[in-house]
Amino acid sequence: MVETSEQVRPLAPASDRPTSSDDEESAVPGTRRRRWVKCCGCIAAVILVQAIVVVVLIFTVFKVKDPIIRMNGVTVQRLELIAGTTTPRPGSNMTLNADVSVKNPNYASFKYQNTTTALYYRGTVIGEARGPPGRARARRTMRMNITVDVMTDRILSQPDLSSDINSGLLAISSYTRVGGRVKMFIIKKHVTVTMNCTITINATSQAIHQQKCKRKVKL
Repeated sequence: MVETSEQVRPLAPASDRPTSSDDEESAVPGTRRRRWVKCCGCIAAVILVQAIVVVVLIFTVFKVKDPIIRMNGVTVQRLELIAGTTTPRPGSNMTLNADVSVKNPNYASFKYQNTTTALYYRGTVIGEARGPPGRARARRTMRMNITVDVMTDRILSQPDLSSDINSGLLAISSYTRVGGRVKMFIIKKHVTVTMNCTITINATSQAIHQQKCKRKVKL
């Protein structure tokens, strides 16, 4: 009987051998993990793109712009003069009607509070008026008429009145203030718009001879 040089090793029991099902089970957690990472990455990328788009829109298309206030015109409704002269009658009042517009260039409404208008002659307040609060719709212009009663007694007390009357022109300055808020998504911007106007009135025709206005925005 011939003996072999190498000793035959017994085979491992069938229960200890790795099977294809064990390989698949060990591969499943790794596959799920990779899918979960890819899913989270896709979600994060979508959120990042949306955030970039929102930021770009906020600073371009939806950027909050300053409202624009304009004095479209001023009309003299009542001015009582001494007969045969251009001097206002003592104790009487002069009424001015100011046509003011508030333009909202934003894609959101501009909600403003009470508007205030004051008239000055030679640095003295001769009349004040308040306008009601309102709302200028998106990319629209809101117009309002403000009636101001001018106290002529305060005009008559000015020492330079006679020289102004002799020239036929009466220079009056006005100050209008509109404060409000523009809300764009989560951004709220408080804006105060002021306007200073110099109005020259013809004492004879009671018409506006010249008008110059300057606007200023305070955030």
